[in-house]
Amino acid sequence: MKAVVLFSGGVDSTTCLGLAVEKYGAAEVLALSIFYGQIHDKELAAAERIGEYYGVVVKRLNLAPIFADSNCALLSGSTDKIPEESYADQLAHTDGKPVSTYVPFRNGLFLASAASIALSHGCEVIYYGAHSDDAAGNAYPDCSDAFHDAMNRAVYLGSGQSLRIEAPFVGINKAQIIEKGLALKVPYELTWSCYEGGETPCGVCATCRDRAAAFAINGIEDPAMEERGI
Repeated sequence: MKAVVLFSGGVDSTTCLGLAVEKYGAAEVLALSIFYGQIHDKELAAAERIGEYYGVVVKRLNLAPIFADSNCALLSGSTDKIPEESYADQLAHTDGKPVSTYVPFRNGLFLASAASIALSHGCEVIYYGAHSDDAAGNAYPDCSDAFHDAMNRAVYLGSGQSLRIEAPFVGINKAQIIEKGLALKVPYELTWSCYEGGETPCGVCATCRDRAAAFAINGIEDPAMEERGI
């Protein structure tokens, strides 16, 4: 295989998968879907459906024990509730710290794990969907351009200069990601982003708000919401 894609089943990672499949072909792409103790498995189920759509192998990895001591709001053992407000509103009272849905060093652990798997499969690149909206205001520090550069260098050196990391969206926002994905005919109706695990997206958590706004900028309704009758 040529590429591993960190694949949550959400908008950003699915667009990454579409890019990788377009460049390398489905047979050369491995999608890595990670369970980390999140409160629901809706994204993981979406990842399986999207993997079938593209005809790529989806490998699942369990990293939940690493995050067992975290009180991140996204994790099943957390006492914190998922905020029903935008990231901008949340950042207004975090004093420069990450938001409560930041999972400690998640992307670092995901990328390190992906590097080992990629090397075992003879891959040359790892894709992940970090973008500028998530890095803004230090909401998710492991989505920043500086973090990407550091991890890419570490993986490149640690792999004997045979593996690199690509974050194709690190300098753009979610609306621009969707613009690219629409051109690739990415099946956004199959994706799941909501932090809650209900039958339909809640529409009020930060990620629901962000993706709906990004689709609106592109002049269309969020197809996941439309598909579920919202």
